[in-house]
Amino acid sequence: MQVKVNDCNIYYEVLGEGNPVILLHGWLATLETMRPIANNLSRNFKVYLVDVIGFGKSDLPEHPLKTDDFGDFLKEFVEKLKIENPILIGHSNGGRIIINAVGRGIVKPRKVVLIDSAGIKEKRTLKYYLKVAFYKTGKFFLNLLPNTKSIKAFKEKLRSKVGSEDYKSSANVLKETMKIIVNEDLTYLLPKISVPTLLFWGSLDTATPISDGRKMEKLIPDAGLIEYAGATHFSYLENINNVNSVLNEFFKNDK
Repeated sequence: MQVKVNDCNIYYEVLGEGNPVILLHGWLATLETMRPIANNLSRNFKVYLVDVIGFGKSDLPEHPLKTDDFGDFLKEFVEKLKIENPILIGHSNGGRIIINAVGRGIVKPRKVVLIDSAGIKEKRTLKYYLKVAFYKTGKFFLNLLPNTKSIKAFKEKLRSKVGSEDYKSSANVLKETMKIIVNEDLTYLLPKISVPTLLFWGSLDTATPISDGRKMEKLIPDAGLIEYAGATHFSYLENINNVNSVLNEFFKNDK
């Protein structure tokens, strides 16, 4: 199914019947990464699996997006489909979208689940800033040289030494989007999430470290954190049976 949101065609699927649940995947992923949770919840809920704007079968945006734009995307999606008080579940960037929309008060959920969520600005090390400085300095001098094939290749090699794999794998409009959103800190919105919130996190997550999860647990008024020892950024897939059991218990009064 498709719905027009922010002038983009957004692909989504609906599973099951009951009170609504919306699942939002992470960066460069698709709704398929959330299907193991959807299949479980669809036995008792009406589950909306969504390809977030710019990903999967949904359209790329025409211009780079800010986090507020992603929050507005969720708001419009909910309004277009007339979804009331959904349970919101987001992984990584999907969590960032939920924090923005709920913290700003533009989407009113029943409950929230954040999984290895983005949203807290990363603390950069001196090594990182030295790498960026090296790249920018090199780029400056390279731009003084003729733009030959060999110089272009060297520029790309230099660029490849800076930035995450997610960044390097993204379409240009998403690269520009990523530059924006990773520098937006949503910490100030966390105390404004007033509904019961459950956090799942991997202790070995390097994309959004466990310290972010602990900070979110402290700042969100009604939050609890489940930490999976040895799990990474996809802690929910690495522990899917336990995650589904916990979600069934967390939502037992919401059917």
